[in-house]
Amino acid sequence: MRFRAACVAGLLSLIATDASHAVVRIANDRGGEIERYMYRYDKLRASRQSVMIDGLCASACTIVLSAVAPSHICVTPRAILAFHAAWDFSKSGRTVTNRGATRMLYSMYPSPIQRWLDSRGGLTPRTVFLQGKQLEGMYRRCGRVV
Repeated sequence: MRFRAACVAGLLSLIATDASHAVVRIANDRGGEIERYMYRYDKLRASRQSVMIDGLCASACTIVLSAVAPSHICVTPRAILAFHAAWDFSKSGRTVTNRGATRMLYSMYPSPIQRWLDSRGGLTPRTVFLQGKQLEGMYRRCGRVV
């Protein structure tokens, strides 16, 4: 019975927590369709939740940098951002760069990210990784992470 009461108390404390203090953890996100991420992150921004990047955030996942205020994003030592050009499938089934979507994606990123990308040749089919001290120079480091 004590266990049950403790569970109920724990759930009530979670329900009572202000959403603006909740943290969404991103780790091992390989990305996907740009539109889905834009929709997901618009909802996240509206909820005023903070974001902890605690692992891989690749491709469309990086849209979080444009959708959520930098003051609501923190990174851990495990955070890795992976950037590349947007692509589609051709009629033959091969991947081809979508220049329009790539320009749109680039324009969404904050200026420090754009400058970092520019110093590496921009958004190209080749994936580039931002992590460690360079990333921590752009976003605050998260507090203690277990």
